Amino acid sequence: MNFGGRKWIAEWLVGLGRITLLAREAVGSLFRFKVAWRDFLYQVHFVGVKSQSVVLITGAFTGMVLGAQTYFQFHKVKMDTAMLAVVSVSMCSELGPVLTGLMVAGRVGAAIAAELGTMRVTEQIDALRTLATHPVDYLVVPRLLALHLALPLLTVEAIAIGIGAGYLVGVFLLGVDPVYSWYNMLRYTSTGDVIVGLIKAVFFGGMIALVGCYKGLYCGEGAEGVGRATTEAVVYSSIAILISNFFLTLTLGRLLNTL
Repeated sequence: MNFGGRKWIAEWLVGLGRITLLAREAVGSLFRFKVAWRDFLYQVHFVGVKSQSVVLITGAFTGMVLGAQTYFQFHKVKMDTAMLAVVSVSMCSELGPVLTGLMVAGRVGAAIAAELGTMRVTEQIDALRTLATHPVDYLVVPRLLALHLALPLLTVEAIAIGIGAGYLVGVFLLGVDPVYSWYNMLRYTSTGDVIVGLIKAVFFGGMIALVGCYKGLYCGEGAEGVGRATTEAVVYSSIAILISNFFLTLTLGRLLNTL
């Protein structure tokens, strides 16, 4: 049992080292402008445009559920018009970036791991090296850039549709006064809440890209290895988003309070 525990720790440390080196290589390629721009534009379309339906549905129903639950509790103390302010602050700083990141991790992270894993199993990555093409420049950097760019934009969409859906539920279904609801939302939602959400989205995009690329590039042999890499990419990127969200909330919250 002790030997198995040590082996698991050693594998975890090796994986952490590999993904750190992968991130360093990707950042170095970015600063040297070694980017496959055509593939970058394709990845922006794949990550951003094709993920809109999932993100918009998630944001809309999250805003509706949050608005309804907030109303049911605030109605007991006659604070109905503060409902939309809670929806706005929650969507901007927490639920918007986190849920968008989780949805994109499930869709895009799995696709990245499966695509690169299949390329590794079929020796296409080795073929790139024989053609003097660095796999990090050609495969990792465009996906990393695309997620850094697309995830904040998807987060903005999720925030906007979530607030709008919460407003519609509160005003048209629950009978909340629209003027005071909108006034309280603007009063208690600050620019810092939106900035925090966008900063989180940038971090989450990088995590999804790095974990997906790492799992694809270092997957096991055969179809079983590709399937395991795909599953682990989704699980690990989702866990990384949830864990890092806590530390980002503490760090960015304290930073905004000192400004």
